[in-house]
Amino acid sequence: MQASYLGFTPYTRQVRITGEEQQRLNFSLEPANTELREVQVETNTLRQKLNDTRMSVERLTSREAKLLPALFGEVDLVKVLQLKPGVQSGGEGTSGLYVRGGGPDQNLVLLDDAVLYNPSHLFGFFSVFNPDAVKSVELFKGGFPAQYGGRLSSVMEVKLNDGNNEGIRATGGLGLISSRLTVDGPILKDKLHFAISGRRTYADIFTRQINRLSEGRDDFSPIPDYYFYDLNAKLTYKIGENDELALSGYYGRDFFGFNDEDFKFGFDWGNTMGNLRWRHRFNNSLYATTSLQTSRYQYSIRNEIDVFALSLTSAIRDYTFKTDFDLFVDGGHSIKFGAKATHHHFTVGRLNFQATDSTLDIGAGSTFGGVEFGAYASDDYEVNARLSVNYGLRLSGFHSDTTYLALEPRVAAKFNLTENASLKASFASMKQYIHLVAYSGASLPTDVWYPSTANVAPQRSQQVALGFSQLFGRGRYLLTNEVYYKWMRNQLDFREGANLFVNDSLQKEFLFGIGRSYGNEIYLEKIKGKTTGWLGYTLSWTYRKFDGANTLDDINDGRWFPTRYDRRHDLSLVVLHQLSKRLSLTGAFTFSSGNPYSIPAARMAFQDVEGKGTSIVPIYEDRNGYRLSSYHRLDLSAVLKLRPRRGEADLTFSVYNVYNRRNPYFVYFDQLKDEETRQVVGFQAKQVSLFPIIPSVTYNFKF
Repeated sequence: MQASYLGFTPYTRQVRITGEEQQRLNFSLEPANTELREVQVETNTLRQKLNDTRMSVERLTSREAKLLPALFGEVDLVKVLQLKPGVQSGGEGTSGLYVRGGGPDQNLVLLDDAVLYNPSHLFGFFSVFNPDAVKSVELFKGGFPAQYGGRLSSVMEVKLNDGNNEGIRATGGLGLISSRLTVDGPILKDKLHFAISGRRTYADIFTRQINRLSEGRDDFSPIPDYYFYDLNAKLTYKIGENDELALSGYYGRDFFGFNDEDFKFGFDWGNTMGNLRWRHRFNNSLYATTSLQTSRYQYSIRNEIDVFALSLTSAIRDYTFKTDFDLFVDGGHSIKFGAKATHHHFTVGRLNFQATDSTLDIGAGSTFGGVEFGAYASDDYEVNARLSVNYGLRLSGFHSDTTYLALEPRVAAKFNLTENASLKASFASMKQYIHLVAYSGASLPTDVWYPSTANVAPQRSQQVALGFSQLFGRGRYLLTNEVYYKWMRNQLDFREGANLFVNDSLQKEFLFGIGRSYGNEIYLEKIKGKTTGWLGYTLSWTYRKFDGANTLDDINDGRWFPTRYDRRHDLSLVVLHQLSKRLSLTGAFTFSSGNPYSIPAARMAFQDVEGKGTSIVPIYEDRNGYRLSSYHRLDLSAVLKLRPRRGEADLTFSVYNVYNRRNPYFVYFDQLKDEETRQVVGFQAKQVSLFPIIPSVTYNFKF
């Protein structure tokens, strides 16, 4: 028997088992101290991927992510996932996920098994996941196991570090925009251990000082205040040989503010998550995991002008109970079954308008409640040496002012053609009972979650995928090719001119349509040797159609149109090279087709009755009928190991956008006027780009 884990020395022991005898072994892995072992991936070999029945799964550890170039030197696990085939970002530098044509609300994000609703900081430019606090990330793009439900496009499961039983350790880093620190260790030897991680940006410290020094100047214009922080904590208690309790939590906040004599503006948002988990072993064949969870996402906007104050708040709060069982049965069966129930409470656009002298106090907004529930069973069955099947069924439902029920069958199969080649196929049916009311195409903190009601049916999808995997080069390379097709129903969009802020009848603004997405993903990966990395390419199409009961409910005259996240070509190349024991180099190149965009095809000018003024009205033809220019970027980084007196340390140098490509973020139109008459004579399209070449350096330590 051999057990291994990234960063630890493999454990090997000979075990003799006779008849139906069952043995239980307890052991601890010793940390690997050599520099070379830090970049070895022992638990994610290519052959394991080849033999895994599951398909459309991307795996990542924080150690792998730390080797890649990063914007402002801030390591971001989600942005590394965006370099995988079938996964796209929402725009330049953002941490949103758009998986196989799905929207940002169609991703189920789990942190230690509990849901996070807006997993981003800095208006979406960084994710909430502190790399030092995270143990591993798995992203399911299709072939979803039956234990997951509630979203259509992907499941991202993030596991927090458990801490250690050996001694107090500290890990952290000092970067250009933020610093982070993680401490873990035992409280009671072999019984109770902890891990706690914190991170904070500090640009606000400098901007406040600049504002203070500039006060009193005639041209003084204060710089807005902005910072974010997050905190992860985990406490694990081993009750006995068969029981373990774990309490984990997350708390993160973003703050944006602006103050001057006449105008005060404040905007904050963030997630709060807590999870109490009990693991129990009945015997060597049956295990149970039971959890009590709470999750909350809230944003709040405050505005003060003279004697008036206005605030706008929106939130979603969950209380969840779930239990899962793992049963191992002779004959190659690994059975999972369990159930989950979540009570949602939605606050949709709560507005308050007050006068400071209390002569005026007006409030508006709406709240909703709902219970989402599900039960499932699945079997991972090894039929023979060539064929493995994972099949399951999930019963899901939602109750608010009406009740919805659905059966969601899931099946995945793997057939070994040869020792080094396999065929895989999967089918998954998914339901989504809560919806994101997005005010733009990108995921923003001000987006609002809304429940299914009698008038808002759940979203549905069905996805099939077929894949081929080939191991070659003496097991050093794995080539996979997957094709997929996804059908979607009850997709949400909005009427022209919809009022999405503080609308007590928000569901009247919704339109419902269908969607389809299909494509081919090719992935070549190498994870052993001095030079590692991957090459991914995706060819895909994503469309929506809103053909309503009348023309007012149509979009694009009821015809199919590409969504904003339709990308025909998407390519990423990542190369990591260990130049020496102390120096490693990394490069990442990305290329993708431009985003579809709606621009006016013509404009009409109207004069008012008196003939003095002119109004110009843009005329749009096809929805998203124009594409922005293609996106491409090269990032480089170098990691230099230092030789501190104690522990380990390195300097990470990164250059984002090495050749300073001005990639499009959005396009707007400027009016061209006659110099003499000041009449509008035309319009000129102008492109806005965000990030030029950005060098950065980060100091990381561990002791």
